[in-house]
Amino acid sequence: MTWHLTHSSSDFLAAADGYLRADPVRHTVPLTVLESIKHSGAAIYTDSPPLFGWHVGAAGVADGALLQTPPFPVLIAGLPAGSASELAQLLAAHRPAAANLAAEDATELGTAWARVTGGSTAIRTRMRLFRLASLTPATAPGTARIADHCDVDLLTTWHAEFAAETGTEVVRTLDDKLSHGGITVWEDDGQPVAMATVTRQVAGVCRVGGVYTPAEHRRRGYGGAVTSAVSRQALDAGAEVVLYTDLVNPTTNALYPRIGYRPVGDWTVIELR
Repeated sequence: MTWHLTHSSSDFLAAADGYLRADPVRHTVPLTVLESIKHSGAAIYTDSPPLFGWHVGAAGVADGALLQTPPFPVLIAGLPAGSASELAQLLAAHRPAAANLAAEDATELGTAWARVTGGSTAIRTRMRLFRLASLTPATAPGTARIADHCDVDLLTTWHAEFAAETGTEVVRTLDDKLSHGGITVWEDDGQPVAMATVTRQVAGVCRVGGVYTPAEHRRRGYGGAVTSAVSRQALDAGAEVVLYTDLVNPTTNALYPRIGYRPVGDWTVIELR
């Protein structure tokens, strides 16, 4: 039973694709990241080569996986019991700044990191994964439309503002999102007032993200309306629909259950010092 790391997406897929697709809701992020790399190349995320990994269990098949597109945290999609120390040793050589993993695994990895490296960990973010059970659409004045390349300047500004407010990295995935109709804009009286994104469908699952309303347009229901619109778009395509919330944000954690989303599990980003 051991971890394997590689920069080869093809080697990773050969080893871990079945493991990820066996639970496409909990593994929505690695699956959609891999799908975007397939369509647009790894450079949409980073100039550095992505890091991939999988754990081979007693049965001789993958029972855990990870990926990282620097400078984002290493995403650990399953940490088999007893494997944290070996993983900490391998990660120490790559020096990721943080790890994103299921909340129930965070303490085990943090303990192993301290023991192996002499360093410490600290919680950066707590998130909750939701799955749409039955859509109860939120309403607001205006209508939704799919964004196109005529919206690039506006969307670039909004993505930068969203990143600044949430403390996340500005990603380079705008062209990739537009290529599959993955950004919806809400307009009121012809003026764009909010946006939301949705991933490609992978293994029957789409993920809503990037819900953003500029400050001057808030408290009018636009965020809920555009989230409902992209959720309907994914449902009509035959997908299960999921999304993440930051647990410190009371607005989104109240909104999404109102429109039909139900909790699946919690995730934690820990700094690896």
